[in-house]
Amino acid sequence: MRIVKKRSVECLFIVAGYYAGSTFQFSILNSKFSILNSQFSILFHIFATMDSGFLDRISDFIAANNLLTPGAKVVAGVSGGADSTALLVILTRLGYHVHAVHCNFHLRGAESDRDQQFVTDLCAKLGVELEVCNYDTESYARQHGISIEMAARDLRYADFNRIMQEQGASAICIAHHRDDSVETVLLNLIRGTGLRGLTGIKPVNGNIIRPLLCVSRAQIEQWLSEIGQPYVTDSTNLETDYTRNKIRNQLLPLMRTVNPDVDNAISTTAQHLQQAYTVYNDALDKARAQVLNGSTISIPELKRLPSPQAFLFELLSPLGFNSAQINDVWASVDSQPGTRFLSATHQIIKDRDNFTISPVSEVDSTYMTVSLTPGTAVTLPDGRRLRVSSAPAGTPISHDPSIATFDAAQLTDSTVTIRRWHEGDRFVPFGMKGSKLVSDLLTDCKVSPACRENQLVATMGNDIIWVLGIRSSNRHRVSSRTATQLILTLA
Repeated sequence: MRIVKKRSVECLFIVAGYYAGSTFQFSILNSKFSILNSQFSILFHIFATMDSGFLDRISDFIAANNLLTPGAKVVAGVSGGADSTALLVILTRLGYHVHAVHCNFHLRGAESDRDQQFVTDLCAKLGVELEVCNYDTESYARQHGISIEMAARDLRYADFNRIMQEQGASAICIAHHRDDSVETVLLNLIRGTGLRGLTGIKPVNGNIIRPLLCVSRAQIEQWLSEIGQPYVTDSTNLETDYTRNKIRNQLLPLMRTVNPDVDNAISTTAQHLQQAYTVYNDALDKARAQVLNGSTISIPELKRLPSPQAFLFELLSPLGFNSAQINDVWASVDSQPGTRFLSATHQIIKDRDNFTISPVSEVDSTYMTVSLTPGTAVTLPDGRRLRVSSAPAGTPISHDPSIATFDAAQLTDSTVTIRRWHEGDRFVPFGMKGSKLVSDLLTDCKVSPACRENQLVATMGNDIIWVLGIRSSNRHRVSSRTATQLILTLA
């Protein structure tokens, strides 16, 4: 019994010691869990604050630039890359009603299909409506004679606008960010630009808004990482085949070795220039009122401007004229009339005291056959209307140059051809016996170079019967033997 008791006491002490040790160890573990819990709470607070700060910055930017009203319905272009993925998530978190659009240009094989599937899954996860647009981009580019990049742009923006109208959305949201604007400034600077080209990407351009212009690419990618949101990477963005990608992957990294904050410096400068351009544009509007009369530039008034060349650049560069051509236009102000300048879409013709701007005419290659049956009415290549009528002999003849009256019997064909006049064209003007060059007639009548360029004539066989709006032919004039008059009227 003693032995049992002794061993019992020993066991009691052992058990007591074990529990005492365990309590101590549990106390230590509990303290460690408390510390970990505190650390997790701190980390959660940090991430939540960072998330909230990032969203607040974008929300403030939207409000400051009046981009959207709270809860507005928007169309958002979503490619699946970091920028557009962030845009989609941000818009949903800020409470906007989003209709997502994914454009599959089918230019990158399996990558294009991968991107489409990613966006489909993301929209399903977020509960966002998705519309997918598929294009044969290469065929479109060939048909329209434009680059792949321009074709893709034309296709997607056409559908963005269509979908916005169908959905009754208030805007089209595009995921351009601060770095895109910086790259645009540098791209324009390298190519040559005016003040407007140095203002970067605007937050609003018609129906298009850009809520992410206040944040950089790195900040967007960091935020996506913090919230655990994946995205896809377009392999072409990592290549350096295109000028913009060379700026992004080569030029800007080199500039950052000179100024690590160069992106922010360029962005801030562009914002200042946007404000300066508002003042500058107001001065341009006043200059336009002073110098322009419709499509005619007054050379004397142009010379009175403080900076005529700057005015010409802002006026003519949107019409496709480059800097060298604009300099040539300015250099010709004191030259002889008749000088012509051409862009892809417009022409400028120097007159005595004016420059006349007009769209490039397609009349040069246009021939129109018009029936001489009374009652015929057609629209001419220059937009005017031509009407055919008849009158009995003895009807007074109009002296209005827009009306030509002929002896119907002298017109041997049942149709007349309308075309642009050619150098070397001759005819016998009304009241004359000998022939005269059409070019000389236009000079004598003081036809301006712009109108001269597009002057139409009516021909029958090899004969010009009318220089439209100026003079008809003497060979087909009304005489005392005329039984029926045939009348062509311009309107």
